[in-house]
Amino acid sequence: MTEGLPGYPGLTVERNVGLRLEDGVRLRADVYRPGGKGPWPVLLTRLPYDKTEAAANLGFAHPAWYASQGYIVVAQDVRGRFASEGQFYPLRHEAADGRESVEWAARLEGSSGRVGMYGFSYGGMTQLLAATLRPPSLACFCPGFAPSQFYDGCLYNQGALALAFAAGWSTLLAQETARREGDAAALADLQAGYRQAMSNFWTLPLRDFPPLQGGRAPFFADWLAHSSDDDYWAPWSIEADYGRLVAPGLHIGGWYDVFLSGTVRNFLGLRAGAGDEAARRSQKLLIGPWYHMPWHPLAGFGGDPFDGRTGANLVDDWQIRWFDHFLKGRENGVLDKPVTVYEMGRGWRDLDGWPPSQCRPQEFFLHSRGRANSALGDGWLSIEPPGEEPPDVFTYSPHLPVLSAGGHSCCRPFMAPMGPADQAPIEIGKTVLVYTSPPLEREMSLLGPVSLTLFAASDAPDTDFTARLCRVDPGGRSTNLQEGIVRARFRESLSRPSPITPGRVYEYRIDLGPVGVRLAAGQRLRLDVSSSDFPMWERNLNTGGRLGEEGPLAARTATQTVLHTPACPSRLSLPVCS
Repeated sequence: MTEGLPGYPGLTVERNVGLRLEDGVRLRADVYRPGGKGPWPVLLTRLPYDKTEAAANLGFAHPAWYASQGYIVVAQDVRGRFASEGQFYPLRHEAADGRESVEWAARLEGSSGRVGMYGFSYGGMTQLLAATLRPPSLACFCPGFAPSQFYDGCLYNQGALALAFAAGWSTLLAQETARREGDAAALADLQAGYRQAMSNFWTLPLRDFPPLQGGRAPFFADWLAHSSDDDYWAPWSIEADYGRLVAPGLHIGGWYDVFLSGTVRNFLGLRAGAGDEAARRSQKLLIGPWYHMPWHPLAGFGGDPFDGRTGANLVDDWQIRWFDHFLKGRENGVLDKPVTVYEMGRGWRDLDGWPPSQCRPQEFFLHSRGRANSALGDGWLSIEPPGEEPPDVFTYSPHLPVLSAGGHSCCRPFMAPMGPADQAPIEIGKTVLVYTSPPLEREMSLLGPVSLTLFAASDAPDTDFTARLCRVDPGGRSTNLQEGIVRARFRESLSRPSPITPGRVYEYRIDLGPVGVRLAAGQRLRLDVSSSDFPMWERNLNTGGRLGEEGPLAARTATQTVLHTPACPSRLSLPVCS
């Protein structure tokens, strides 16, 4: 069926255009054609959320707008979703299906034969996976808000399940399965479960997560069963071999996006290791003051929420510049600088790399007189190494976890902690150690990766340690910038977990991820250390048992000790820019 759109003279839309794959499954797409005479390059987006609705409303401008810029735009439902046939399983078929879809799109009537891909989140992974197979007609792509692999930095973080994202997303995906089955009651239950996610996250054992008991998201059980980085995850790791990819890439991320670390890793990995020199020279990183969606300036960091210089339209403008350059041969300066970021507290900046060359790691050491518990305690940060100081001790009960206040998760505020938030409700409790710097004497830019080296002991055979980096304003408001976690059994290897010896001190490294912020004189840095950040990550029951199989009676309270001495110098590494 072909139709027009009012206000777009000559533009036509063909609904549910079919592609029969090599295995016989038929995928369907909406094809938007510009008015005028071609041939036109093709923009392809592949997603699991209903091509007609999602391609228009989940971030980007409507496909008709992209078509009006002189492109054939193809919005395709992936296998097993909405109008497309087949069985859906997250990412399983996206490499091969994507390769076939690119070459099919290149042969569409009116096509110039050159294809670019765009999309974010799952739509970013469909691009990256297709690009690993090097479809000949793929001239460039724009993976937005996309991880570099499906295990670490996506469904898990240093061995801990990203509960809010993994369980919430599974519940969302299961809704379409119920719809395809024609089961209205199941669909209503799943929709209710999605809205009530925060209460469902407390379920133990986790395998009994209420919305997913109907078998419509079998992959969730698989994710729990494969809690280490084993062969199950290997087909979906982009970073395992960046040499497979040869497409120029515009990598788009947000400072509070759940996949920010993966987005940066993809940019760096392809810039250093793409399959040819032309591709290595043609990678660009764009990071704005956004979380996963919607893309709007974040309170306290991104300026006026109605400022078009930081809104979603900016992403569309960058993508069109990218496509104009690589698909139409226009010299428009899109590659003049490899990195463009919105430095929170300052504004947009073009940088010579990531991290920029003027930034160097600076260590800030943890100190206290033995009572760093809460923001009212005696913990502090300093560039001076610690002396022989008493340790800080706190307890962690899985029944009373530290609750997430903002952060890097996905995908709706009612189901996942996202963005900057006041940390006062968290930092008042004594189950959180708080270390705060003196007020800064001069402004400071942080642009690059953040990590924490923590010397700690636990009386449990397994536990978690969490960290949050915060900015404290002169009025005392503490706002989160980044956070991280390490599951003790994964301290040495994500693929070969090993228990800890109760009472023994271990050195833990917690990767918090990238930051980009300008701190004004008078502001302070703060580090919060605890053993839970729930429901961003699921609770460690402190037993060493199998993930998802233990009930609430198995949980035990752990006593945690954090050391800061010359022999055990716990410290925060920050990317300080001159």
